[in-house]
Amino acid sequence: MVLPDQKQCVDRMVRRERFQVERSLPSERLDSFLRQQFPEISRGTWQRLIAEGQVRVNGRVVKPTHHPRIGEEVTIAFLEPRAAEARPENIPIDVLFEDDALLVLNKPPGLVVHPAAGHPEHTLVNALLYHCAGHLSGIGGVARPGVVHRLDKDTSGCLVVAKTDAAHAGLAEQFAARRVHKVYHAIVCGQPASLTGEVSAPIGRHPTERKRMRVTASRGRTAQTSYQVLEMFRFAALVEATIHTGRTHQIRVHFQHLGCPVAGDCVYGARQNKRLAELTGYAPSRQMLHARVLGFVHPVTQETKSFQAPWPEDFSEALQA
Repeated sequence: MVLPDQKQCVDRMVRRERFQVERSLPSERLDSFLRQQFPEISRGTWQRLIAEGQVRVNGRVVKPTHHPRIGEEVTIAFLEPRAAEARPENIPIDVLFEDDALLVLNKPPGLVVHPAAGHPEHTLVNALLYHCAGHLSGIGGVARPGVVHRLDKDTSGCLVVAKTDAAHAGLAEQFAARRVHKVYHAIVCGQPASLTGEVSAPIGRHPTERKRMRVTASRGRTAQTSYQVLEMFRFAALVEATIHTGRTHQIRVHFQHLGCPVAGDCVYGARQNKRLAELTGYAPSRQMLHARVLGFVHPVTQETKSFQAPWPEDFSEALQA
């Protein structure tokens, strides 16, 4: 039997699991319950599967907050990922580490991570499909095989990619639990008021410009960034920022909030960047933001890993300028 809204997925069905809940769990959510039954799949993935209707209780679509009751029949449609629609492309990548489970690379600036509107090809995913010859996690779906997290197109540096579903689930859980160590280097306009500091300012989507984020107390999500100034220049500074949450454009928004937007970032600091160019005679071609360090526990070997990506050439040139 095929679930009503899953008929179009028959050609990629792997298996269907059915089981009955043996006891009522009035204080437990369905997503947490399923995480215990299938520990290799992250809670975040279960939330997505429930939202997509691939998990049903007594034939009904429910919410992740549903409390399992004794006698309920849980049906799960496990779908294998379709063959990736993106084509493998021989795009060179700078590999910092690779084994059978994952790959860590130094992403160059200007490279989009996955295919999307306006960028159907020539992305990191195209490069990975060629490099890994199809051995990538399928949890991310057709457009994002292996992609656990992402960096903006014009942000360079450390990025980890999962080659197996188990590695993907383990890494995703660490990102969700904020156990991944992420350190960035940035060149910012002007000089921060102090050599070290912390920004705790909630971030939410801009009400009218949907591609932008902003600091907002009313609809923002908790965001925390700590920083230290590594070198002070006359009209700019080199800073090291550690993010303790993973909000979209977090560092760019937080340094704009401090009055020192990232150099080259005309989305969050057009006025300050125009002034910087007038004072120095140099205008970066992209935001000067680099994911310098990435640390996590290897999801298979359980070893603590830490990787450091060298600055790209244009970042060094900006510092010299």
